[in-house]
Amino acid sequence: MTGATWRERVEQLQAQRVPYVHARVVLAERPTSAKPGDEAIVLADGTVEGFVGGQCALATLRAQGLAVLERRESTLVRIAPVPEPDQPGRVVVHNPCQSGGTLEIFMQAVLPAPLVRVLGTTPIAVALAEVGTAMGYDVFPYEDSCCGSAPDLATTDAVVVASHGNGEEAALEQALRSGVPYVGLVASRKRGAAVLGSLDLTDEERAQVHTPAGLDIGARTPQEVALSILAEIVANRGATLRTPEAAAPALEKAIDPICHMEVVMVPSSLHAEVDGKTWWFCCQGCLDKFVANPAAYAGV
Repeated sequence: MTGATWRERVEQLQAQRVPYVHARVVLAERPTSAKPGDEAIVLADGTVEGFVGGQCALATLRAQGLAVLERRESTLVRIAPVPEPDQPGRVVVHNPCQSGGTLEIFMQAVLPAPLVRVLGTTPIAVALAEVGTAMGYDVFPYEDSCCGSAPDLATTDAVVVASHGNGEEAALEQALRSGVPYVGLVASRKRGAAVLGSLDLTDEERAQVHTPAGLDIGARTPQEVALSILAEIVANRGATLRTPEAAAPALEKAIDPICHMEVVMVPSSLHAEVDGKTWWFCCQGCLDKFVANPAAYAGV
């Protein structure tokens, strides 16, 4: 990819709220086909875009990239042609297929920002958008701006109803039934209890609504109230934000019967079916060698 194409692709993934891993080569000891600065993207289905090395490095990149998405942590991966002891701050992978060089690749999970939808145009609703955006959150109106329809809440992390009575009931019921992790209602305790009592919900569902929304920090201004609500979302982050869980793939792994490298079992990894069994490979060379004489390796 060229620099401009790379930026366009990254912007596209971010706009679509697609989680991915950004991989960049930070060290390349010859002989390697990659050089420092080479970049790639690993998607949650194992797709790799860009270039950080040949086929065997690609298999390691895919496996480690999916692991990074699962852990949601940045990792420095060292791919070495001979076994090396574990090193602090690095994940060391022995890659016997390499031509003899060593690569170090910094891998960073890039997850969509938490998505908060706000119902209402009150001062508190406006302040929520301002403060939330400053925190790096994606804050959008609850209703579709073009036609006023309710949004698809499948990837929404929080819904805050701050409309002072306009459309509260429908928004609260939809958010709860869509499984939105955090649902908040801006209201006094008395009015909040009355609103919840009028909803066609179970007691368990009503108990999930935070009202008055926000932590009790003595907030007075709309901005302070907005801060208290966002602080409550942060305080419950482990239980409320669904975006990281959506990014974490289920990892199944196999061993390449030729070189014994670990390979993730995703459609984009090389594989072949022989006698009704699927075998997985790190590179085309291993696959070709196996297919030429499966009986020699079938017992591996």
